[in-house]
Amino acid sequence: MTNVKQISSFWVLIHIALFAVFISLPIQAQVVSQVVFTNLYSFNTGDGGDPVCGTNGDDPQATLVQANDGNLYGTTFDGGTNCAGTVFKITTSGALIALYIFDGNDGGNPQAPLMQGSDGNLYGTTTSGGADSAGNVFKITTNGALTSLYSFTGGNDGSWPQSGLVQGSDGNLYSTTFGGGTNGAGTVFKITTDGTLTWVYSFTGGNDGNGPESGLVLASDGNLYGTTVWGGTNGTGNVFKITTNGALTNLYSFTGGYDGNWPSGGLMQGSDGNLYGTTALGGTNGAGTVFKITTNGALTSLYSFTGGNDGNEPQAQLVQGNDGNLYGTTSLGGTNGAGTVFRITTSGTLISLYSFTGGNDGGDSLAGLMQASDGNFYSTTPGGNVFRLEVIEQPVLSSLTLTGDTLSFIWRTIAGQTNQVQYKTNLIQTDWNNLGNAITATNSTLTFSNPIGPDSQRFYRVVLLP
Repeated sequence: MTNVKQISSFWVLIHIALFAVFISLPIQAQVVSQVVFTNLYSFNTGDGGDPVCGTNGDDPQATLVQANDGNLYGTTFDGGTNCAGTVFKITTSGALIALYIFDGNDGGNPQAPLMQGSDGNLYGTTTSGGADSAGNVFKITTNGALTSLYSFTGGNDGSWPQSGLVQGSDGNLYSTTFGGGTNGAGTVFKITTDGTLTWVYSFTGGNDGNGPESGLVLASDGNLYGTTVWGGTNGTGNVFKITTNGALTNLYSFTGGYDGNWPSGGLMQGSDGNLYGTTALGGTNGAGTVFKITTNGALTSLYSFTGGNDGNEPQAQLVQGNDGNLYGTTSLGGTNGAGTVFRITTSGTLISLYSFTGGNDGGDSLAGLMQASDGNFYSTTPGGNVFRLEVIEQPVLSSLTLTGDTLSFIWRTIAGQTNQVQYKTNLIQTDWNNLGNAITATNSTLTFSNPIGPDSQRFYRVVLLP
């Protein structure tokens, strides 16, 4: 198991000179972070199987899901004893087992995330295999008993489902196929948990879109929202709304310019009610974008990737963290050209949290992040691994006052974290002196007051304790 740390500035420096107060401190747009990357499991090298296919699978491309048993579940596109992919279970400490190995007849090459239905079973799709080699929908228990629910024919019902399922309020499962349908441009379908499939909509390949590569999101208004990578009025993809009865509205057509091109990552609904997504291409630098769109179709481009250290070609769905920020991955770019993990506020301020090296930590990420119940983020890379990313928020000063000879300052932190205020009288000193006892935050801010005493100057910092 490999641990990698990437650390930003994590202490606050204040210079107090008596008679003439001078304050020097870094101003942060966001809370800065210490990022701990852990490679939980490497396929092939980790399972001791065939070096090409791997016993437990290879080439995981899908976002993970945490089931109600606390374990994480995912799929591999390749691998397994039949080289057709697998379904696996992994604990948050990295113990992995292959739950099911596809043989092609029951499906093959799953690249979409699983979802857990209200009945406790996991549901997913495969892009190939099945009776007509056009993909299928399956159900699998957390113990690995798989049932093939439906095999696509490649005709009006669709073909090559590349996206996961979402369960509607009616109990049915909804998703898309990339191809097939009456016009060969993909479909929206619904399927019952016992396998009865109903065609909901066939894309024409025109203004309504073409090639839905990602899944649907069920918004709070009861409608389903999604994207297509082609089509729309400009041929560069669109955002659409569709009712469960099949009434589709084209909300926005990308121009291929500043607003982006090829929205392959799909949408998620933020706590503010807006939908958020990415485009793999376009933007001011041609390296992809992050965008926000209302349910009425008003789109705002939040960020254009430069293709440099901030990343290039985001192809995965975003997730909103417990802190309200959005987290995502890019498939390319970063300091090593192997992709990044990033955080972005809902107003568009982005920081790169981690750059993949392309080595043991993987790279070229196609999967989004998921935040587990332990607060950490988990995901996969096609390079063949499952990883954990722990984002430890560091203290950041928000206000400071000097009343007489008493200095008071307030800093942002996270509830449950333990902070220690320290000082020294000059920067030549090796050691810092603790001021008072460590303080455990009960909310998002902490306040500390200290008489500055007879010292001619003091340097203060706040450090985060384990």
